[in-house]
Amino acid sequence: MGSVTTKKHPNGLDYVEVNTDLCQASIFLQGAQIDFFKPANKAPLLWVSEADDYQPGNGIRGGIPVCWPWFGANPIEGYPQHGFARTSIWSLASVKMRNQLVDLIFTLKITEENKQYWPHDTEVSVLFTLGESLSVSIVNKNNCDYPINLTQALHTYFPIEDIHHLKATGFSGSKYIEFGKGPYQQDGDEVSFTRETDRVYTDLANKQLLHTPNGTIEVSRENSLSAVLWNPWIDKSQRLSRFNDNDYLTMVCHEAANVLEDEVQLAPGGSHTLTTHIRWA
Repeated sequence: MGSVTTKKHPNGLDYVEVNTDLCQASIFLQGAQIDFFKPANKAPLLWVSEADDYQPGNGIRGGIPVCWPWFGANPIEGYPQHGFARTSIWSLASVKMRNQLVDLIFTLKITEENKQYWPHDTEVSVLFTLGESLSVSIVNKNNCDYPINLTQALHTYFPIEDIHHLKATGFSGSKYIEFGKGPYQQDGDEVSFTRETDRVYTDLANKQLLHTPNGTIEVSRENSLSAVLWNPWIDKSQRLSRFNDNDYLTMVCHEAANVLEDEVQLAPGGSHTLTTHIRWA
């Protein structure tokens, strides 16, 4: 069988620890953010910077931050980067165990403070399914009598051993925006890394592979035609908070998203679910 227990980090953050015959994981109530997932007898599938000190109010630099209800910078000055969900305290609403799989649902109540950013009557939850693989979903429902648009992403950090030997495949036929320029047509199926990479892909196939020295990670998406591929490289690594200067060597972000022309359009009473699936191939 297995266990699901609530624990407290030494710095005060509450988290849920999962232990089964198939996997180990930990998910923080702040941000509904998973920072650790390890399938049984395999290496961990998520990366966290050793520079992160897990302080309340800061999103963890690694794992899967939940970017909601917007991705990146909001055009309104003073609004938080990547939305407010990743630093808000979520509630663990449901725990189910089935055939050694664990389903966890976290829900977010919009506080009066956050209503200044998001005055809409919506419901948002994050569903985790943990087994030999990891699935994470953002589930939106619009309770308003008017339509709502939003952008979102599951900002996944992967451990890749050595960025110089990483090959990412599955990008054929897509296009991307980078550093505010484009769209550019993807050249071939493969992406390698020799500089800062910050690409927002659209028209992207629903599965990519990260070929690392330690094995191949399969990343797939549902209800998403867009994704973000990011490595800060040398100069930006030195400017990032809670990030060591050489961390760029051992991580890459490949994020399931609904951004640009792929933004979510919720009709009155409508719902939408963005899902990412992650496993060792």
